[in-house]
Amino acid sequence: MNDLFRTDEEIVDLYSRHVNTVYKVCFMYLKNRYDTEDAVQNVFIKLIGAKKIFEDAAHEKAWLIVTASNECKNFLKSSWKKRVLSAIYMQEKEYSDHTNESEVLEKVFNLPAKYKDVVYLYYYEGYPTKEIASMLKKTDSAIRSRLHKARKLLKMEMEDDRYEAR
Repeated sequence: MNDLFRTDEEIVDLYSRHVNTVYKVCFMYLKNRYDTEDAVQNVFIKLIGAKKIFEDAAHEKAWLIVTASNECKNFLKSSWKKRVLSAIYMQEKEYSDHTNESEVLEKVFNLPAKYKDVVYLYYYEGYPTKEIASMLKKTDSAIRSRLHKARKLLKMEMEDDRYEAR
């Protein structure tokens, strides 16, 4: 790819290879398909406008994951979200065709963002902690610490659920 312009074929190729990953990242944050679809669209619009040369497929995937994460975090900070999102989320929860997510994944969705990111990148995308640290601009030990804390939080949640089921 040249650094000034991507052809339509290159964009279609990038989109087809990475749309599912970007969708999963966005859905993990936004928890409803409508906002997720908007965020995915915004991520790929940013890709089209980016004058970025990727070293390899792993680099382009990492860039898209970080961009998707940032897009969702920015959306969640907006005042619109604070007024409207909870009503949309409840409606989506009732009628969504995307509710086939596992119980554990639902718990991951509910983790604070700093833990959700590392859990997703480590367990669902298979990145080692060193690469996650590089992508998130954190130290390797900070990422390992976040993974440890996230595991503890998830374990407590799962134990609470088992206790309540009795």
